[in-house]
Amino acid sequence: MNPTTDHSYGAHGHVTFLGAGPGDPGLLTLRAVEALAQADVLVADPQVYDVVRAHVRAGVDTPLQTAGDDTSTASAGADDAVNLVMRAVRGGKRVVRAVAGDPGLDADAASEMLACASEGVTFEVVPGIANAVGVPAYAGVPLRNGHGADVRFLDARTADAQAWNEVGASDATLVVSTTLEAVAATAAELVTAGRKPDTPLTVTVDGTTTRQRTWTATLGSIAQTLKAAKVLPAANGSRPAIAVVGELSAAAQRDRLAWFESKPLFGWQVLVPRTKEQAASLSDQLRSYGAVPSEVPTIAVEPPRTPQQMERAVKGLVTGRYEWIAFTSVNAVKAVREKFEEYGLDARAFAGIKVAAVGEQTAKALVEFGVKPDLVPSGEQSAAGLLEDWPPYDPVFDPIDRVFLPRADIATETLVAGLIELGWEVDDVTAYRTVRASPPPAETREAIKGGGFDAVLFTSSSTVRNLVGIAGKPHNVTVIACIGPATAKTAEEHGLRVDVMAPEPSVHKLAEALAEFGARRRDAMIEAGEAVQRPSEKRPTRRRARTS
Repeated sequence: MNPTTDHSYGAHGHVTFLGAGPGDPGLLTLRAVEALAQADVLVADPQVYDVVRAHVRAGVDTPLQTAGDDTSTASAGADDAVNLVMRAVRGGKRVVRAVAGDPGLDADAASEMLACASEGVTFEVVPGIANAVGVPAYAGVPLRNGHGADVRFLDARTADAQAWNEVGASDATLVVSTTLEAVAATAAELVTAGRKPDTPLTVTVDGTTTRQRTWTATLGSIAQTLKAAKVLPAANGSRPAIAVVGELSAAAQRDRLAWFESKPLFGWQVLVPRTKEQAASLSDQLRSYGAVPSEVPTIAVEPPRTPQQMERAVKGLVTGRYEWIAFTSVNAVKAVREKFEEYGLDARAFAGIKVAAVGEQTAKALVEFGVKPDLVPSGEQSAAGLLEDWPPYDPVFDPIDRVFLPRADIATETLVAGLIELGWEVDDVTAYRTVRASPPPAETREAIKGGGFDAVLFTSSSTVRNLVGIAGKPHNVTVIACIGPATAKTAEEHGLRVDVMAPEPSVHKLAEALAEFGARRRDAMIEAGEAVQRPSEKRPTRRRARTS
């Protein structure tokens, strides 16, 4: 049994002080996720709210965020947080108090723990990855090597003269918590305290997120480096930064170890124009390449206008009318499953019926329903690929010659014609209708037309037509990736330049192809001695703004 999860709390409730890490939601610990799932009340620092909220139950109370969202109320601070925690815990609630990094390095958390102890409130601490450790790891800067170098940590915002003198006189690797606008002053302070001006240093902002950016310089040159990068002066110069000072942050080594920022699509804003359910696994794959996916539905799925045909087919499925049922999409699986649930049926109704699925995602949806497909294309994941493997009707071995085909109202006739040619009778049934989705928010439409997205993934001709119809044509700097020749042709007919095409009609192969394109593009820039930029950063309007 996990010793931290078996609690019996009285009327005084309980508080979990939880470290949410530096910003990457994937760095939450298993215990953190457990504690969040059990919480009645979540009091989270604003910068980590988005990191933790996905793991809390629906309807959990978030009083700190409510206060912060009220435009008539000043931003909630440490005093508000401790008051909210104590009020909730006195009411017998399970409270999770989430802070950035690790609670042991958060001064406000320490004060709140003392407040709990003073009132006899039970609490626990769930450690998180400290910013000063996690951010250098994502920046490709090891803090120690085989020589056993010493490591020191310093908060430049609170350090006194003695602290500066101690780290200045040391040759230890130094990790400094500071702000972007204070980096140059921090470097100058270290040189004054005794560090050599040619000591290597890295500065990272937004560490462990896809907004992460790192600069490599020396203590003596960092001010000029940030000026040349045009990041200072800036309105957001006060954002937190982690600086690592010492030989381990030298550029020659970091260039080989910067695993996170060298991901093929690092920081790319990628538009995924599919329904949210269809886009989920694709978005996860894009995130693994360092991209920031934005899911914009272009198609809405609605029930058929006349449900009687679908109802007769499902009843025929139960009474033995069909030898096969063929699913051509996840939406078809969903439509049949919903009809089953309406009649009180489950996956057992497929007993004795052969089941086919056009592709891997459709097969996965069937398995989640409790049905293992008998036939999935061994080659091309499409209707044509399914027909390649589909057996011809044989009256000796097949007692029934009929196939149930639940499909969209706009589906092509390829599969129907192919099955008929193989000797099968087909009940081609409209299981759902596809209609054009509502336009996305104005901000998204402007980003599409203005070049704010680095790439768009088109998974069918209809996604091309519908996206252009509801949001406008993507900017010419945006990389256009298409799942196959038919989709590419439709994109070109709409005036789009197709840059990437999947080697086979699979959404995951499409994402892989985009990642390979991004890697080649990055390598070409490095080889040419150019700064690595995303496609959206090469917009003419943005260049003009930078030189003005």
